[in-house]
Amino acid sequence: MINQRSFFFNVDWVTILLFVILITVGWFSIYAAVFSESSTVLIDINTNSGKQLLFIIGAVLVGAVILLLDSKFFYVLSPLFYAITILLLVGVLIVGRNVGGNQAWIPIGSFRLQPSEFAKWATSLLLARYISSVNAKLNNFSNALPAAAILVLPIFLIILQPDAGSALVFLSLIFVLYREGLSPYFLIAGFKMIVLFIFTLLFSKIIVVGACSLITSILIYKFKNKRKLINTFIIGFILSLIFIFSVDFVYNKVLKPHQKSRIELLLGIIKDPRGAGYNVNQSKIAIGSGGLLGRGYLQGTQTKFNFVPEQSTDFIFCNIGEEWGFAGTSFIIGLYLFLILRLIFIAERQRSSFSRIYGYAVACIIFCHFFINIGMTVGLVPVIGIPLPFISYGGSSLISFTILLFILLKLDANRMGII
Repeated sequence: MINQRSFFFNVDWVTILLFVILITVGWFSIYAAVFSESSTVLIDINTNSGKQLLFIIGAVLVGAVILLLDSKFFYVLSPLFYAITILLLVGVLIVGRNVGGNQAWIPIGSFRLQPSEFAKWATSLLLARYISSVNAKLNNFSNALPAAAILVLPIFLIILQPDAGSALVFLSLIFVLYREGLSPYFLIAGFKMIVLFIFTLLFSKIIVVGACSLITSILIYKFKNKRKLINTFIIGFILSLIFIFSVDFVYNKVLKPHQKSRIELLLGIIKDPRGAGYNVNQSKIAIGSGGLLGRGYLQGTQTKFNFVPEQSTDFIFCNIGEEWGFAGTSFIIGLYLFLILRLIFIAERQRSSFSRIYGYAVACIIFCHFFINIGMTVGLVPVIGIPLPFISYGGSSLISFTILLFILLKLDANRMGII
């Protein structure tokens, strides 16, 4: 067991340095987003930048406390953390405040608690505990079912808010299950559903069904001597038909009007630069106007004059693009990629399967946020409203990401021990 008095020497300081750089970039970007020449006060707690500074101080203190705790604390109490967040997700449906069409926040004085953010690390902990404690082989259905239930419960409650963006982040944890032995057929099936959904929206059902029939026939002919594979292809074809003919119901009865319009904009079905496409259009203009080196700090016109909505939260990346240009955005993307690769490296060097599984969960969640947030600001993915980790404004987001990351750092600092 590692001497606890020397645990600071075992902490991964490279990751902590990345954390510090990102939260610093975030604070300066938020300050630039709310900057007004009529009020140049650097720290004003009545502005988003002032509040974010308080959140940063709180996050750093939370991170320090986590590093002082025993590693076993997170393993032992993971079911309690999960239960508390589930209760909060239920509670937000009853007493939550509706903001932007989502009932996702619980007001606590002037602070708004978003339970879905904290549910990410709590779910990751319980998932890691379950898989590691029973040495579950996830290619076995009876073992995979409890793991799926751990994921599905918070997803279901979050969809009820409705907050499709946060629910989508939880689905990224499927890659953790894949790393631990889940059959790749589940990933293939998921990718196939996405492709069928898009094609059914773009083309007629007859064309999509015909294409599926042709592909299935080719596969059956190629593997005609392998009965088991042929049965799999036939079952897959039948399920594909059911899915294709259910797309209309899901699209028209389940999805909200603003969600449908965002998908249609992304696929080019409609063009509405002054309506549903306004946010993304202005975001692209802001990023494009930055050029190679940007307009300069506090010199962004698109953000300064509020052309871009939510410019300190969901669309903060466009502020970076306008003021720092291609060089600045490349630097930020590079930081995230380095952080994600570092997290995978940390996960792989763990002796404990619990720590390894949790490490992959952290990497998946941060990558999902990073990819979707930046993708939606440049029009590559639909606008679903999730923050850029450590940079976007928000107390729940920053503190929950800090907890998510620092639990892994604590587990890694004690990687030579056994949980």
